[in-house]
Amino acid sequence: MTQTSESVTWLTQAAYDQLRAELDYLSGPARTEITIKIAAAREEGDLRENGGYHAAKEEQGKQELRIRQLTQLLEKAKVGTAPAAEGEVAPGTLVKIAFDGDENDTMEFLLASREYASSDFETYSPQSPLGTGVMGKKIGEDAQYELPNGKHASVRILDVKPFTG
Repeated sequence: MTQTSESVTWLTQAAYDQLRAELDYLSGPARTEITIKIAAAREEGDLRENGGYHAAKEEQGKQELRIRQLTQLLEKAKVGTAPAAEGEVAPGTLVKIAFDGDENDTMEFLLASREYASSDFETYSPQSPLGTGVMGKKIGEDAQYELPNGKHASVRILDVKPFTG
């Protein structure tokens, strides 16, 4: 997955198909199932103290939120690889960094949304402190980002390549 702007989300075909299947399930069979759960809970009587009813309504709300998220994402999605400058950190790239410029203390990670995390690589969101710090940097450049404790860390970009999944 690669995002190049607020208006376009780049997805691999596999990611697009997976998200489309999830949306189809949630807006079809899953909607029917939750409607049946709510109806059954309503028949139990007093809704004010009906835990099953309230749980089903909460589940329905979460499901409808996910349907909206997927719909918006897929409306903006393009299948393929985003055009990116060679060697520039962008969503959908594998990034190798050296902490404090020390080439013996390195890490390689995928810069992408958690939904597209790979089991082979640690994944950092473009909105994370590290992701924000390295975004747009090129091989050989230094980047700074803020740690959770408020201190700052420095990394050097050693390598950037497109993630082929």
